[in-house]
Amino acid sequence: MSENVQIRYYSGYIRNYKKLCEELGIEPSLSRAEREAEILEKAYAKWQMNMMEHLYGMFAFAIWDEQLQKLYCVRDQVGQKQMFYAVIDGEFICSGDINEIVSDSRFEKRLNKTMLQQYLFYGYPIGQETFYEGVFKLMPGHYAEWDGKDVSLTRYWKPVFEPDSTKTVDEWAKELEKTVDEILAEESADTEIPYKESFLSGGVDSSYLFAASDAACANTVGYEESGFDESALARHTAEVLGKDFRVKMISPKEYFERIPTVIDKMGQPLGDASAVAFSIGCKAVREHAAVVYSGEGIDEFFGGYNSHKNPLKEGWTYLTCSHIMSEEVVRSLMLDFDENVKAADPVASLWNEVQGQDELSQKLTIDISLWLEGDIYLNTDRTSTACGIELHTPFSDLRLFNAARKIPAEYKFMEDQNKYVFRKAASSRLPDEVAFRKKVGFAVPVRKWLASGEFNQAISEMLFGEASQNFFNQDELRSLWTRYLEGEEFLWSRIYAVYAFILWYELKF
Repeated sequence: MSENVQIRYYSGYIRNYKKLCEELGIEPSLSRAEREAEILEKAYAKWQMNMMEHLYGMFAFAIWDEQLQKLYCVRDQVGQKQMFYAVIDGEFICSGDINEIVSDSRFEKRLNKTMLQQYLFYGYPIGQETFYEGVFKLMPGHYAEWDGKDVSLTRYWKPVFEPDSTKTVDEWAKELEKTVDEILAEESADTEIPYKESFLSGGVDSSYLFAASDAACANTVGYEESGFDESALARHTAEVLGKDFRVKMISPKEYFERIPTVIDKMGQPLGDASAVAFSIGCKAVREHAAVVYSGEGIDEFFGGYNSHKNPLKEGWTYLTCSHIMSEEVVRSLMLDFDENVKAADPVASLWNEVQGQDELSQKLTIDISLWLEGDIYLNTDRTSTACGIELHTPFSDLRLFNAARKIPAEYKFMEDQNKYVFRKAASSRLPDEVAFRKKVGFAVPVRKWLASGEFNQAISEMLFGEASQNFFNQDELRSLWTRYLEGEEFLWSRIYAVYAFILWYELKF
């Protein structure tokens, strides 16, 4: 280890390590831990804080420069790995696990009610603030610099879409195929990780990843409720590819019993009910694999959600693809609603930056910057890590985004299909019935289970318990709960988000 440069924290996987080892003069046969430490140290020595331009993969790290007496805290471009920081008694502390920071005996826990209000708007902790006053999230594509007195933030990367219409759909599809093959060739060449499995849903993203990768077996979760169960579609894909397949069936009892563990390990409330199912899936996979592929990133790079296709009303701001409560609803629910906290606040500056671009590019920029990292990667990173799994998301590789950002919007929505050009690339590895299958999603039957008195008693007790009375108008919350039980099923996401917050608060305060 260099005397002048020290790695104080590291979490991640550097996918293009072989090229970097050659370029930086590092022996590639080193153990993974040794080679990645050397890559970071020598990359910093050669390129300083431009080093991130050369790293492909997922990473969050802190690097100390003894000569400058500065600590640099870094998060990867799209935020696959989490990173939080705080200054406690004059000491800069950072970690990918917010629980580690707030468990410091010197830290005084205080709830950030601004984040609670924003969370109720969105269903996830959006932006750089956290639920703890004084603890901040390092945003994707940023690094923090600590000189012993002050923290300064630098944005070293941002998603920029620059459509290029000089190529045809087929030419762009070929380029995507080439990029996917390059990324996955690096993964499969890593002999220190000889065995990998993959998560597989009924959709094209995970199917293409499974088909193109070295994963030996696919894994999915299933439910007795047929309208939510993708396991049959996933099984069919695995059979077509001639690979092994496992399904973990999830019961309502197992699901509800798992929620406290997930919220505890997540570190912050998350209103995304799929996180619990993902955690159960991770736990099952860990019995036979330690490294697992997952297909996150494609929907946000290529436009995979209905909200990407549906036009915005004139004058409206795009509030990411997840916006579960209006200001009116939040105002009625919260006892201490702050009129100065607006739902549009976290997206305002980004929204101003993307004016003049086509609407799809505007939406994707917002979702990559806020939703993808604030919900999806918070879920996948924290739940997989808590289960002892290293989750690799090759489709979040920056090289794939660099291709996606140049593809015109009209190639992403064609023939009544979303992310059409990506599907076209996937059809090189998959039959058309899989590559062009309509988006299924990762829906969880909790929206139905919540209505059952057999499973929701504990949730009902918490919704109207002592902690809830500190934050929420009980009459409004009771009305919400009653309307849901009487058949307004769409209200489930609001109820679940409130419940997740109360549960987290009781666990942490």
